[in-house]
Amino acid sequence: MVQKNWHSWLMEEALPLWSNIGFDHKRRLFHERLTFDHKPIELPALRLMVQARQISTYCRAELDGLAKTASLALDSLQEVEKRYWGSDGEIGWVFSLAPDGQPADKSRDLYAHAFILFAYAWAYQISKDPAHLNVARRTVIEIDKIFKAQNGGYLDAVPAPDTIRRQNPHMHLLEAYLMLFEVSGDSFYLEYAQNMTHLAMQRFILPHTGMLLEFFDAEWKPLEAIGLNRVEPGHLCEWSWLFSEFMRLAPETSFSHEMKETREKLFDTAMKYGVSPDTLIVCDAITDDGRQLENTTRIWPQTEFMRMLALKERENFSEAKSLIDRQKKCFFERYAPSHLKGGWIDRLDANGVALTDHMPASSLYHIYGAAIELIKNQAKA
Repeated sequence: MVQKNWHSWLMEEALPLWSNIGFDHKRRLFHERLTFDHKPIELPALRLMVQARQISTYCRAELDGLAKTASLALDSLQEVEKRYWGSDGEIGWVFSLAPDGQPADKSRDLYAHAFILFAYAWAYQISKDPAHLNVARRTVIEIDKIFKAQNGGYLDAVPAPDTIRRQNPHMHLLEAYLMLFEVSGDSFYLEYAQNMTHLAMQRFILPHTGMLLEFFDAEWKPLEAIGLNRVEPGHLCEWSWLFSEFMRLAPETSFSHEMKETREKLFDTAMKYGVSPDTLIVCDAITDDGRQLENTTRIWPQTEFMRMLALKERENFSEAKSLIDRQKKCFFERYAPSHLKGGWIDRLDANGVALTDHMPASSLYHIYGAAIELIKNQAKA
């Protein structure tokens, strides 16, 4: 069996699938789901987060020379801005849109706001239209007004469904701030990114460990007793990557040594407790004392692990190349088999049986992020 090539799989299968069948040209919005035989699944609401992820990916794809999709992405962004941003008369972006183009869920979600910032960063990178940076900066200010908490960080949503604080939306805010700083050179965004890294190192990670917790109480204390807290190996890889990106963009920071050590601990912890040594499959969750919490496996942790392996390969980690080859084989055999023709299975049980009956568009953001780093490594080889 011939090994798949990331470059051709993206160019010939995945990217065309989700920009053609996966795009509703009438609404100028992306479908959230396709069936395994490539039919759009109509949903009662389209989330802002999914639109933003697809827009950013298709801007990136043209910048990387893998697709001619920037005009489609920018056209969709214009529609998204019109329909989601303050369309209920309040500041911020609504969570989701109904089929008639009106807000379906008017709540404000921090995770979704992080991704619309990320989309505007990539839109500016390819368009150089200052209006995109203007919207991004105004959105950053609105995030402070809507979500900012008294004791650091932000609320997850307004109105808040509970009192739990989550690391995940903060991680994606860091990602967006770093990208906005990279494309604009504006230290305004770097300062916000620095605040996110401080929050992570002070609150999210158990001291002297590589265990980054998912959930906290209103005072940023672990939600459960030690040994019972959820840790996601995919997020350990994701934070490790983002710390690397921060150091790349701001190498003179005063706490770079501490950040480098933290980055290594996070990745080492993911490798030790979250990755099967036999299959290299990344499990969904472990506890903060290293026990496996869930033996199901989603597609996105596999991609975050691969992206970190790509970085490790550039840093001359001796095992990286062989690990990448094994992970790639696993990915295309289990999660993106040939019969799906550019699609994927989002989640599998411990025996490799699909736990979903559709393909979510939101996975493309993760897949592309890993694939493009591996493609860059191949180009340099």
